[in-house]
Amino acid sequence: MQIDPGRLRFLLAVARYGGILAAADELGVTASAVSQQVSRLERETGHELLRRVPTGSVLTPAGMALAEAAEDVERALAVAGSRLQEEAAEVTGSVRIGGFQSFLASVLAPALPDWRERYPALEFGTTEADEPVLMRDLRSGALDAIAIELDAGERYASPRGTTDVPLLDEPWKLVVPSGALLSVDVVDFGRMELPWIGLDPSAASAKAMRRVRQELGGEESPHHSFFSFQFALGLVAAGEGVTLAPALALETLPLTGVDVLDVPGLGMRRVVLRHLSRSRTESRTLSTAIDLVREAAAAFSWESSGS
Repeated sequence: MQIDPGRLRFLLAVARYGGILAAADELGVTASAVSQQVSRLERETGHELLRRVPTGSVLTPAGMALAEAAEDVERALAVAGSRLQEEAAEVTGSVRIGGFQSFLASVLAPALPDWRERYPALEFGTTEADEPVLMRDLRSGALDAIAIELDAGERYASPRGTTDVPLLDEPWKLVVPSGALLSVDVVDFGRMELPWIGLDPSAASAKAMRRVRQELGGEESPHHSFFSFQFALGLVAAGEGVTLAPALALETLPLTGVDVLDVPGLGMRRVVLRHLSRSRTESRTLSTAIDLVREAAAAFSWESSGS
């Protein structure tokens, strides 16, 4: 089987953005061009890669396997590019990066020893906080860059004066009480009679829940809301409802009493690194730090994390 690697980005875009039209918009090409490239991939592989549904397109198992391979290629190229761009001149100074717990713990913190070895004169600081606090500190200069989560299924624009650097896309997972679903082929929340556990309306997870709830049905819980995914899993394990969680957030949490399910059409959570637009051009220190964060995100894999 011979595959043209250049076609993989079209399939990966469909997987990330939920359909051919959305993928075409992101790639800056026509929907026909995306369809043609995916069709050629199907001929090259001998497998159906996409299945059309009323809300767009979903990947078949063969399509998901090929999209995962495409992500591996993308990560390898990003790591290689970052290494090639490193300069011999010493980078000095300090940079402070803010973000949310799962990204800082699973992606950024493990990379710090390597960064210290490669850039001994570059000092890194980290801060964990909510997005409104992170944005305030970015605007004030207390932070140089912040990791932000977005629902890849929604269009958005970076706040004025800021630039978002894409880091990684990860799948949303459906979390239900153990045994609540006998089959994931048809998810019927009306029959389950379990509400969606609520979250801060500004969070990416809340936006994803609204989008998915419109498609799958179900009401939001009138009794419970959560801030941390650890508490959310506790509520789900107690049978109080169901929720969405990104794969990264489940890396270090106990999953006792819950089932974590891959359901077609849930979409992806996108993680971006946001900085003030003028800062990167003014600071070689920040530019180096952004490249290192991108490299760490590109090199991260679910297998290496033990999941």
